[in-house]
Amino acid sequence: MEKNSAPLDQHRHQHQHQQRHPGTMTQRRRALRRGHSLVAVALLVVMTLLYLTTFHRSVSIHVTTTTSDLSSSDHLHHHQQQQNLDVVSPAEHRVPLEAHIISKCPDTRDALRELILPVMQRVSDEVDFTLSYIGKTTSHDGVDCLHGPPECLGNIIELCALELYPDPKIYLGFVMCLTRDYTSIPDRSLIEDCALEHAVDFDAINECATKDDGAHGIDLLRASVRRTAEANVTKSCTVRLDNEIYCIRDGGEWSDCPHGSGVNDLIIAIEKLYHS
Repeated sequence: MEKNSAPLDQHRHQHQHQQRHPGTMTQRRRALRRGHSLVAVALLVVMTLLYLTTFHRSVSIHVTTTTSDLSSSDHLHHHQQQQNLDVVSPAEHRVPLEAHIISKCPDTRDALRELILPVMQRVSDEVDFTLSYIGKTTSHDGVDCLHGPPECLGNIIELCALELYPDPKIYLGFVMCLTRDYTSIPDRSLIEDCALEHAVDFDAINECATKDDGAHGIDLLRASVRRTAEANVTKSCTVRLDNEIYCIRDGGEWSDCPHGSGVNDLIIAIEKLYHS
């Protein structure tokens, strides 16, 4: 009871004060009304700003998501026209671009770094890109690799990345990460570091490579090696454009590049085919 006596006395004192000074109370009520009005206006402004901000964010997110794979609004408009008119899809119209490589090779590193990656960064939406591997199939359904079993395992790991992450933006970055330190392939620490750097699931890669006691990985490599053999490619790295040899990086030098070995040269060739 003693805890409540002070508030009651205070309330009684305020009531007596109100009776003695009615003019003062009228002024206070007016001030309170003005204060309430200002608070209401302020709340209205804040709510309006919050609504507009939320609406703006939702529109921005929608637009960003819709155009994430396009470089400009013109490309978006063109893409929508293609869908509406049921014309050939961009995937079917893309130009085949292929690099035939081996994992433990400095020419692979140089070709990817100097040519393939810069080109893909600029015209990835115009090409159907893939990596294929060089080797020799054996009579007992195996594969021989130039630098022995470690290279075969490196090839398999990279092919597993391609199988699990078909988007070149992911698997090509992962392969380039490994290739920068190609002499260490297939060290576990290198693979784990590159997987972490490029958001690749290391356990999934490992499971792919060892699935069916390793038979799955060997099957991937054998199919890739056969594809390379059918294309009559023997040197790493051989770049093919539209199923024709475009340029070869071998022995630290570019050769057989009639259209040039530069990034702009390859982009011009791609765009010519893409728009033809």
